[in-house]
Amino acid sequence: MPTRLTNFFLRTLREDPSDAEVASHKLLVRAGYIRRQAPGVFAWLPLGLRVKAKIERIVREEMEAAGAHEVHFPALLPKEPYELTNRWVEYGDALFRLQDRKGADYLLAPTHEEAFTLLVKDLYSSYKDLPLTIFQIQDKYRDEARPRAGLLRGREFTMKDAYSFDVTDAGLDASYQAQRDAYERIFTRLGLEYVIVKADAGAMGGSKSEEFLHPTPVGEDTFVRSAGGYAANVEAFETVVPEAVPFDGLPEALVLDSPNTPTIQTLVDLANERYPRPDGRAWTAADTLKNVVLALVHPDGNREVVVVGLPGDREVEMKRVEVAFAPAEVDAAGDADFARHPGLVKGYIGPWSPEGAVLGEESATGIRYLVDPRVADGTEWITGANLPEKHVFGLVAGRDFVADGVIEAADVRPGDPAPDGSGPVELARGMEIGHVFQLGRKYAEVLGLKVLDENGKLATVTMGSYGIGVTRILAIIAEDHHDDKGLVWPASVAPFDVHVVATGKDQAAFDAAEVIVAELEAAGREVLFDDRPKLSPGVKFADAELLGVPKIVIAGRGVADGVVEVWDRATGERTQVPLDGVVAALS
Repeated sequence: MPTRLTNFFLRTLREDPSDAEVASHKLLVRAGYIRRQAPGVFAWLPLGLRVKAKIERIVREEMEAAGAHEVHFPALLPKEPYELTNRWVEYGDALFRLQDRKGADYLLAPTHEEAFTLLVKDLYSSYKDLPLTIFQIQDKYRDEARPRAGLLRGREFTMKDAYSFDVTDAGLDASYQAQRDAYERIFTRLGLEYVIVKADAGAMGGSKSEEFLHPTPVGEDTFVRSAGGYAANVEAFETVVPEAVPFDGLPEALVLDSPNTPTIQTLVDLANERYPRPDGRAWTAADTLKNVVLALVHPDGNREVVVVGLPGDREVEMKRVEVAFAPAEVDAAGDADFARHPGLVKGYIGPWSPEGAVLGEESATGIRYLVDPRVADGTEWITGANLPEKHVFGLVAGRDFVADGVIEAADVRPGDPAPDGSGPVELARGMEIGHVFQLGRKYAEVLGLKVLDENGKLATVTMGSYGIGVTRILAIIAEDHHDDKGLVWPASVAPFDVHVVATGKDQAAFDAAEVIVAELEAAGREVLFDDRPKLSPGVKFADAELLGVPKIVIAGRGVADGVVEVWDRATGERTQVPLDGVVAALS
C-alpha cells in the first residue's frame, strides 16, 4: 500500500525553529522528521524513522558480513559494574544517574563495555569459543553541558557499538582490521567522505585508537593531516621534540625590571627596547615562556591548581588539555585559586625565582609545573621571576629548572611538522562518525573475563570496541545533501524512492497518479503519494522540495496530453515522460 499524505502523520513548517543553528537541525524539524522534546532530546517522527532505519540496515548488513552477531542491551544499567571499572566516578557530570524506589543506584548507559564484557564472561569459558564479535544498535545517554546543533550533539543518541573478544594480541589485530574494513564499506555505501585519523582513547582506555572523521565546516573536531599521509585529531597530535642543547658555558640567568608587562606582547616590546639581544636579532614571543594557571577538578571533587609552561607564541588548546588531564575537568584558575597560592604573581609567574627552588624538587611556586615538549633541556627563555614587575632572562631548561612533567597543551598550527616526518600539516574541521579502539585487557582484567587457553590455563581475554554514531550520521547526510529549498536525500537512505504529486482540480490527474503509484509499487519502489485535495500546486511543490525524496513525479495539467513530469531533486532536471513510461524512466 502506498503512503498517502492525506492520512500520513506529517506537518511541515515554513519557518526555521528559533533554537536551530545548523542546516540539518532546521530542515529535519521543518520537514517533520524530528521534533524537539528537551535540550538535546528529540522525538522521531515517521519520516525520520524511515531514514534512520535505512542507515541501520546498511550498518547491520556490513556488521554481519564482518562476522558480528547482533544483541541488544537495556539502556538502564546497575551501578556496580561501572564502579569496578571506576567509570561511575570518571564520567563525572556527563553520566545520567538515578535511583529506583529501593534506593539502588542505576545509570543511563553512555556506552556498554561493562555489559558486553560481563555477558561474554557469563556464557563463554574456553579459547574454543573465541574469536567473537557482537554488536548492538542502541540509544545512549550523556548529559552534555551544551547540547547543540540538533542531532549532531545531543543528550540522547543512537549508536552502533560492537565489541570483539580474542585470546591473543594477534587475534585482536585481526578483529580490529575486520571492523575497520567494515567501517570503510559502511561509509562508502552511505556516500560519506571520511578521513581516518589517529585519536586519543579518552575515558574508553586502551591502546590503538582511530577516528573516522567526516570533513565538514560544522564539525566540532579539528584534525591535522600532511601531504605524506599522516592524520590525527588535535588531541592525539604529538609535537616533534627538539633535541637537547648543551648549556655548558651559557651565562647565568638574570633578573631584570619589567614594569607593566603582564602580557607576552608587552614583555617582548620592553625586552627589545631595554634589553636588546647581543646577536642583534629581535626578541619574539617564541623566546618567552608563557605560564598558564589551570584548575583541575578531579572526580572526587578535589580542586588542584597546576601551571603549564609553553612558548609565548602558542596558545593553550583546551581540547588537548582536557585529554591530557582526563578524567579531571579543566577550568581557568580564578581569584580564589590565586588567593590560596600567594606565590603566584599574576603576569609574572615562572618556574624559578631569585630565592631559588631546589632544582628538580618542585617549581618555585610549589605548584605542579608541566611544560610543552618544545621546552627541551638547554633551551633559553624569558619568563616570570615570581616577583612583581620582574622577569628573568636567559633561564635555561634543565639547568635552572626541571619540570614535573611534559604535556601536550599547545595549539597545533598549519606548517607544524608531522611527527612521522611526512611533512608539514594542515588543519581542517570534521565531525566524528566512527571510532575504533583496541581496548586490550583493561575491562576484561577488572571484570574477570578469563578463558582456558590451549594449555588449560586461565588467560585474560583481549577486547576491541567499535562505535558508529547512527543519528549523527543522519544529521551529517542532511548537512551535505540540501539546498535552499529543503533536503535532498541520496537514494541509499531516502525515506521513499519516489514522491508522486497529484495537482490541480481535474480528477483525471489524480486518477493517473493512482495508476502510476500502483505501477511503481509493483516494480518494488517505495512511494510517497501526495493525494491531498484542494491544495495549491505551490504548497505541494514546496513540501516535495522540503521533504527531499530524490525523485518526484508530478501529475497535473500534462495528463490531458498523456504526459507527466519527472523531477530529479538532486540535479533539478525536469523531464516530460509518457504516462505509461514512468517506471522505465525511473529505472
